[in-house]
Amino acid sequence: MISILHNHDEHRPLASVQPAFFSDLNLDQIVAAITSLKPGYQLQSFFWTPLRDVETVYYRQEVFQDLEHEPVMMAIKAFAEGMGTVRRYLTMIDKLDVDYHKKGWFLEAVLVYCNTVDSLARNLDNLSLRSRGLVAFREYLKHYVRSSGYQSLAAEGQQVKRFLSAIRYCVIIESGSFKVKPYEDEVDYSLDIENTFKKFKQRDTSDEFLHLSKRNGMSHIEAKILDSVALLYPEPFTALDHFCRQHPQFLDQTIETFDREIQFYVAYLDFIADFKAQHLPFCYPRVSTTNKSIFVRDGFDLALAHTLRHNANIIVRNDFFLNDPERILVVTGPNQGGKTTFARMIGQAHYLASLGCPVPGRQAALFLADNIFTHFERTENLQNLRGKLEDDLLRIHDALAQATPNSVFILNEIFSSTTVQDALFLSKEIMARLIALDVLGVWVTFFDELASLSEKTVSMVASIDAADPARRTFKITRRPADGLAYAISLARTYGLTYEQLQERLS
Repeated sequence: MISILHNHDEHRPLASVQPAFFSDLNLDQIVAAITSLKPGYQLQSFFWTPLRDVETVYYRQEVFQDLEHEPVMMAIKAFAEGMGTVRRYLTMIDKLDVDYHKKGWFLEAVLVYCNTVDSLARNLDNLSLRSRGLVAFREYLKHYVRSSGYQSLAAEGQQVKRFLSAIRYCVIIESGSFKVKPYEDEVDYSLDIENTFKKFKQRDTSDEFLHLSKRNGMSHIEAKILDSVALLYPEPFTALDHFCRQHPQFLDQTIETFDREIQFYVAYLDFIADFKAQHLPFCYPRVSTTNKSIFVRDGFDLALAHTLRHNANIIVRNDFFLNDPERILVVTGPNQGGKTTFARMIGQAHYLASLGCPVPGRQAALFLADNIFTHFERTENLQNLRGKLEDDLLRIHDALAQATPNSVFILNEIFSSTTVQDALFLSKEIMARLIALDVLGVWVTFFDELASLSEKTVSMVASIDAADPARRTFKITRRPADGLAYAISLARTYGLTYEQLQERLS
């Protein structure tokens, strides 16, 4: 079966829960915002299941790029609207009681389905598609609409509709009762009534609509009328009975699957559309499972951008890169300087790239990791009776035990609950393990020493305004760590350097 999400039949089963690192990287917020745009499709599992092969990542990138062309997106959205109507009709049938009422709506669902499929086939045939996924689906659709089974479904459905539409009958209401009889050229008084009351019309009606309560079912009187009409005109209703028996499962599985899977792309593109309109860049990263030289230019934290979406011009963009043999970015600098946001940005970029999605940034090359491990601050869990330091150690131990050279680590100021000496000792030990594993990673820390432990570690520092050290720029730059320089600059601003104090005292 053709899948618009996978370019081969063998693929990982969909995850039923979100990955453990989602909340640390605020990916849970991102996915919740994306999937809320398409609540009926249950898209969460698609966003919880990263890819492990490069070709499937590029397969999805191609589909995204096709859908960025407005005519392609319009065709897909029109198809989705039609299929949504089909599902709504089929769901409504289960809530109805009258047999022919159910069958009438079933016929309508079939007719909408055929019209929707025909329209998509025509639209895709007239579009220039480049992605392997959409081209393959277009070919499938072309053969499907020409198949004898589909042709029979569409033709029979239209024929039954014509039979039923030709029925004309009269309802005679008299003395609290009614009877149904065939139409015999009786006068239609509706036009006479309209003309009689036309002189009382004062103005054209406005475009305002009254929101009346929706009613799907029939009253017992309407049901009785329908039964009476079926007795008067048995042939059309016999045709309807036969049609419903012949086509109980009319939805094609490949088309039904496509209808859901394509919304993965539509939802994501709809989500980032506002950011792009505010000139925040997105790109299709180069990915690799072997090349650990990575970079992002003009990247940003997508969850933060969503939070600040009504004021996106204040989003600060950052760059980073690692070239062989470099593996781990060590980020230091003043508190509230954007270090954690920077680390999240890198984690988000790697994960979104593993879904085949465009990532925040103007240009990027990223590693297709087998897993992402995070270690962020946690509040103490009183249920497990463990102290914070013990919990930190157990969590990082579990991560290291599961990690491979193809993993990515995002660490944020761990061991803050112990002494400086102990925290530095433990941090060096863990850094040695990460270096030996040859993993890629980001480590936000207040220990400058970690940045110069190995040729595999690279220092990046949260910048401050040179004229006002108290003001954060939220730019993270690649330069040697020097916490002392920041402290001296801050002290100078407030007149607290040794020289300034000595001058004041003298």
